[in-house]
Amino acid sequence: MSQPGVIDGLQFARSAGELRGELYQSQLPRLADLQCATEAVSFALSGAIDPEGRPTLRISVCGSLRLVCQRCLGRVEFPVEIDSELFLCGSEREIAETDDELDRIIAGKAMQVAELVEDEILLILPMVPRHEHCEAPAAAEPESRPSPFAVLGKLKG
Repeated sequence: MSQPGVIDGLQFARSAGELRGELYQSQLPRLADLQCATEAVSFALSGAIDPEGRPTLRISVCGSLRLVCQRCLGRVEFPVEIDSELFLCGSEREIAETDDELDRIIAGKAMQVAELVEDEILLILPMVPRHEHCEAPAAAEPESRPSPFAVLGKLKG
């Protein structure tokens, strides 16, 4: 099993690096913790400097997840199609001082590619996965024993 590796975020962006691959269930532990199953997801990661001179990472992810329906507890197929751009910053302070809606992360010298991809997948997961139309689980059959109140009623009479 090949590991997607580690990148130096700023260097990767400056050199317009590109990386493609697949991530398997065993490489996505946080998704597994949420009971998300997959054979594999494909990803593409590319670095660039935008026209304003800011380093960026573009992450594209394609695949399918199997989630647990919160109504019927069956499996829900959830398609994954992500194309996001992340602006690299030097510190939390730099991120906090911005007043726009751009997605930013702290650039590191050892950024785990699998974690970057998994972060993007986690952001698109539904809060409550469920089928569009599913039948609720059947109610439990009432037990055949008589109600305790019926027994009391017989004693009273």
